[in-house]
Amino acid sequence: MTPSDFNAFCRSLPHTTHVVQWGGADVWKVGGKMFATMWAGDDPYAGITFKASPMSYELLRTEPGLRPAPYLASRGLKWIQRVSDESMSDDDLRLYLKHSYDLVFAGLPRKTRIALGGADAVVSRPSASRRGPASGRGTRRG
Repeated sequence: MTPSDFNAFCRSLPHTTHVVQWGGADVWKVGGKMFATMWAGDDPYAGITFKASPMSYELLRTEPGLRPAPYLASRGLKWIQRVSDESMSDDDLRLYLKHSYDLVFAGLPRKTRIALGGADAVVSRPSASRRGPASGRGTRRG
């Protein structure tokens, strides 16, 4: 995947922002949180990095052309870096980039997801009124 293909795909996802940081990496974010980055060139860290689910991380981390993402994975985070298309096609990479976006979006604070128009992605939790009556402990009655 070329840098222009990578940037075009990430740009196509809703509410994304792009910054260039760390000396030239294209970094894509949603709600201020990174979901993908590409470091192009001959650098030993060159590749496309994305967040993975724990299961995907375990399946992908030893595949040819893929590796745990330098820096991120060494801190216990489940990020994969594709350094070649040996075992992951560009089409599959797009699926993983979209999944990374979804993982990061789902992890945003509820208020941020709603502000970005993702009310349908809000994880519903029972409100106090649906949990049943309060036990009365810890309340002050007058």
